[in-house]
Amino acid sequence: MGNIKTMVNSTVPYFILSTYINVGSLKYLFFVLIALLYFSIVFVNTSLIVVICVNRSLHEPMYMFLCSLFVNELYGSAGLFPFLLLQILSDVHTVSAPLCFLQIFCLYTYGHVEFCNLAVMSYDRYLAVCYPLHYKSHMTDNKVVIFIVVIWLYSFVKFTITLCLTLRLTCAPLQLCGNIINKVYCDNYSIVKLACSDTTVNNIYGLISTPLAILCPVSLILYTYMRILKICFSGSKQTRQKAVSTCTPHLASLLNFSFGCFFEILQSRFNMNSVPSMLRIFLSLYFLTCQPVFNPLMYGLTLSKISLTCKKLLCADM
Repeated sequence: MGNIKTMVNSTVPYFILSTYINVGSLKYLFFVLIALLYFSIVFVNTSLIVVICVNRSLHEPMYMFLCSLFVNELYGSAGLFPFLLLQILSDVHTVSAPLCFLQIFCLYTYGHVEFCNLAVMSYDRYLAVCYPLHYKSHMTDNKVVIFIVVIWLYSFVKFTITLCLTLRLTCAPLQLCGNIINKVYCDNYSIVKLACSDTTVNNIYGLISTPLAILCPVSLILYTYMRILKICFSGSKQTRQKAVSTCTPHLASLLNFSFGCFFEILQSRFNMNSVPSMLRIFLSLYFLTCQPVFNPLMYGLTLSKISLTCKKLLCADM
């Protein structure tokens, strides 16, 4: 299977995902485990979205941004898990070109929305900690809606341009020289590397858009946390406690997601053949599988308003 390739200047009807390992009957065990993980992700994220929406006491900017974050976890998971479950049970690991590009769009926009959402949440925490008296006037309901709409719209438009540039490489006469992707899911950069034609336009756009997509949110996050730390060191004990309680889950989520993205970028750009296959698969899936579980558990357990509301609902049901 590893030697199957399309001829130069021929249309690629499907891609082959070469990283899948033949594990025999163990595939059924992996299927059950991944299905349980997906069910858990859907359940906890949906539950918290419902809790935030139905409780008026949680209709605050921080919880609205959290709601957007949880919706994004469901969106990203829907782009990966059903596909992954089908591939685990299949003996031939191929995917049609349209479905492959659809998955690429879902996963990349998920990552961008996640990062931007976390950046806006850091700005929200900065206003809450540094300007508590003016917080409500700075972060109004209208501004929250605008922030959320801009995050999603900007991410979709930005990656639509990237995807159009990649699709251009697959159309005549600029077609692909191969159809093997060394991943367990479809990846934009892997397809660009298969191009027979010149990819200068893709590379230039990538060199401009990628740093902007990373530097803008990172700059905002670094600035806000530097200001929060300054307030913590110079403020009262109560201010420090408030900052720690509200910023800890956000910082943990940010570090967890950044860790996963770092390894994914590392694998995409460098030869990782010396790394064991199972470890490579785990690291490539880390930011797509762990973040959707990590976020709802972290915020649900550490934010007192959410945890108390969940406990009241559970007690009411009992």
